[in-house]
Amino acid sequence: MHLLILGGTGPCGLQLIEQALERNHSIVVYVRSPQKLPSTLASDPKVTIVEGQLTDAEKLSEAMNGVHAVLSALGPAVKNGPFHPSDTPLARAYSLIIHIMQRKDVKRLILLGTASMKDEHDKFSTRFTVLVSGVAVFAHNAYKDVVAIGETVRSAPEDIIWTIARVPLLTDKPDRPFVAGYIGDGTVGTRLSRAAFAAFVLQEVELNEWCKRAPMVSSE
Repeated sequence: MHLLILGGTGPCGLQLIEQALERNHSIVVYVRSPQKLPSTLASDPKVTIVEGQLTDAEKLSEAMNGVHAVLSALGPAVKNGPFHPSDTPLARAYSLIIHIMQRKDVKRLILLGTASMKDEHDKFSTRFTVLVSGVAVFAHNAYKDVVAIGETVRSAPEDIIWTIARVPLLTDKPDRPFVAGYIGDGTVGTRLSRAAFAAFVLQEVELNEWCKRAPMVSSE
């Protein structure tokens, strides 16, 4: 497949690129700062780099030419914490992305989400309640943006086939095995390696097992 990857210079995005190449996909990486990509990835013949901002409709449209799916590792920067902008910039970016997907006849969107995006299949979990409450209090603008992303994607036009891969606390462990389910179902935990996040996303774009659903994904 020919895939567009957003957020490719972050730790999750780099995992997406590496594992997509392992699976022999060709990739367009849409980035604000191409110099942040490791040279080994940037020089791969299966990688095309398009430089642009998430607000640049023309550049996003260029990046989306001929792709079969959009894979996104976009999310609020942890280091920004309480200083994340208050005007939900990522949710507004997703609104633009979905609009351009329709124009370009791209139907598939798989994106990173968090437990802050509630789901009707979730059950009560003390551990997840504590995690979400902490984010809502100490990084409220980031929390608000993440919630708005979920609302934006869920309200996308019917022909957009989305999957929100909700993640708990992310780690840098190399382990790729994962489980997918819902909060409080007794199967998902509160840790997920970034490598396992990418493994879930790449499996999902190939198998389409969680279309128009928002599973919580954790490491085994």
